[in-house]
Amino acid sequence: MIRVAFVIGDYPDDQRRLREETAIGYSSAEVEVGIVSVAARPFDGLGPGEIQAAAPLFHEAFREAECQGYDAVVPLGMLDLGVDGGRAVVDIPVIAPLQAVYHVAAELGDQFGVVCYHPSAIARHRAQTVAYGFEPWIAGRRASGFYVQHIAENKDQMVESFLMAARDLIEKDGAQVIIPQGITQCPVQMKPDWLTRELGVPVVEGIGAPIRMAALLVSLGLRHSRVRWKKAGSQPR
Repeated sequence: MIRVAFVIGDYPDDQRRLREETAIGYSSAEVEVGIVSVAARPFDGLGPGEIQAAAPLFHEAFREAECQGYDAVVPLGMLDLGVDGGRAVVDIPVIAPLQAVYHVAAELGDQFGVVCYHPSAIARHRAQTVAYGFEPWIAGRRASGFYVQHIAENKDQMVESFLMAARDLIEKDGAQVIIPQGITQCPVQMKPDWLTRELGVPVVEGIGAPIRMAALLVSLGLRHSRVRWKKAGSQPR
């Protein structure tokens, strides 16, 4: 049994439960998904300062996951919080959700349509994509128009807006794969198999893809390169 820890921050009780249930739903006969808490509150929205400040909190959560015997760890959310530094503080794979989504999507098509929460986030998302080297794969970006805090109470409107944006990306921009850049849209409030049927193209989301990629790396016996991510205190060779 491969054990993957999913790291979740501070959410209102009903919203946290939805995220826990969604993550645990990716368990299988070979993969056990468990929950580890982190003392961060992404539900209120994170600017660049808060994103950087959250990294040490996630590093501690990754250490806790390793101490609990998990084989790999995935932080919730497509900001990939704490991942780069986290790979240097633990010996288990630390999987970045957005990065994992791009790599899975690249096996399914070569033009991605991205639907985020709100237009104000697009510049930050573009910077992430450039850093990962995937910007040439982006056919276009749209927003469903809701901040994460408001999605649950406006679910029907969000679904309608998301579908309109995704169809526009497919029909006008030539998107072959749709990426919901925001896990509250999908898979928390909309399921990817339903979206795939509605849109007629693959939908790759930020909880299932990184969890299963984590399990894949563990099953192959792969760990992060210590040439790239040296552990603190290690001597150069």
